[in-house]
Amino acid sequence: QVQLLESGGGLVQPGGSLRLSCAASGDIFSIKAMGWYRQAPGKQRELVASVTSMGSTSYADSVKGRFTISRGNLQNLVHLQMNNLKPEDTAVYYCHGDPVVPGIDDYWGQGTQVTVSS
Repeated sequence: QVQLLESGGGLVQPGGSLRLSCAASGDIFSIKAMGWYRQAPGKQRELVASVTSMGSTSYADSVKGRFTISRGNLQNLVHLQMNNLKPEDTAVYYCHGDPVVPGIDDYWGQGTQVTVSS
């Protein structure tokens, strides 16, 4: 079993910054890659950024150059540094874990609200 717990959401003005963190507990070695998804009201959940256990990263086009994902040395932490935030970044952000074993359900956190507004 794996549990993911997010922290760091909140309200920020346009152009501001926030740092999200996700702590994994349980069988952390069963996680192949970790990442962040977000879901805005009335929209589908979308991938924001991901990082593999080897440190390879990928980003949605909408956040490239503004967001940075990183993974802790112990592999049980993942962070999302969000700079130059825009109102369209407003969403619930979910931590995601990709299981090593095929066919196992993905791991999800409960989500943390990010609101960008003046």
